[in-house]
Amino acid sequence: MSRIVTFTPNPAIDISTSIERIMPIHKLRCSAARRDPGGGGINVARVVRRLGSEVTAVYPRGGATGRLLSQLVELEQIASETSEIAEETREDFSVYEDTSGKQFRFVLPGPTVTEPEWRAILDVLSAHAIPPGFAVASGSLPPGAPPNLYARACRIAKTWEAKFVLDASGPALAAALKEGVYLVKPNLRELSEFMGERLDGEAAWLRASFGLVKSRQAEIVALTMGHRGALLVDRDRVLRAEPPPIKPISSVGAGDSFLGAIVWGLAAGLDLDHAFRLGVAAGSSAVLNPGTGLAHPDEIRRLAAQVVVRAL
Repeated sequence: MSRIVTFTPNPAIDISTSIERIMPIHKLRCSAARRDPGGGGINVARVVRRLGSEVTAVYPRGGATGRLLSQLVELEQIASETSEIAEETREDFSVYEDTSGKQFRFVLPGPTVTEPEWRAILDVLSAHAIPPGFAVASGSLPPGAPPNLYARACRIAKTWEAKFVLDASGPALAAALKEGVYLVKPNLRELSEFMGERLDGEAAWLRASFGLVKSRQAEIVALTMGHRGALLVDRDRVLRAEPPPIKPISSVGAGDSFLGAIVWGLAAGLDLDHAFRLGVAAGSSAVLNPGTGLAHPDEIRRLAAQVVVRAL
């Protein structure tokens, strides 16, 4: 089993709750809150650990919420390597409305980091004692961080000869792809923004994904498309996966669960087709769980048998 490290420059504590109905002005009394460690890379690490593998999460933390974040990560049996920042680690929250079945998500920008602070978390990543086989960089960048922060992380991974896996958007995505990554996981909106055009239909999705592979910006593209499933493209194959028929409860963490299961599968030596199937099953499992519960191993295995994968 290859070692896995995740890199989360803008972590969060994710708070989730529910209420019968959301209304303006009135005092809204919610159910008991659930708190989970969050941010893209930390969520990926949670799924990898649940599937049975050791994983290390690298992230900055600040203040009382930063200390709580590390405690929550420890409760998930994930090793942390951190640096300290002056401002408080952010909190995000989601509210599930019982009467409508809708989920409302509130995402805060995160603490502003100084140059010494963002350089410090890169130093923590670079100093990781045992070079991993996979390095996963995922999530938004905090205010103050340069757009090429993930590109810098990619260069560090290449010194280890690790496979660099990326889930980002906007300028951070563009800068990292210039370095050439092993696997990139955009959603349809992120890929459309990167290409600078609306991608309507399977032909457009394939053209854009193949473009990243042919230009050597990524060896593998795993494109997530919500209820329409996912595409996986590399030089040798194109796979289209249809998710199992389910009634979603939450949209939080589906992409992170998808990526976590794929990385776990590849690190465990599974073939790409099998890892892709597990990823789609994990994304489906995540939306069945309230708040930021993410995917669960038993559900992943059950749903994997229902995922339809076909070669295009």
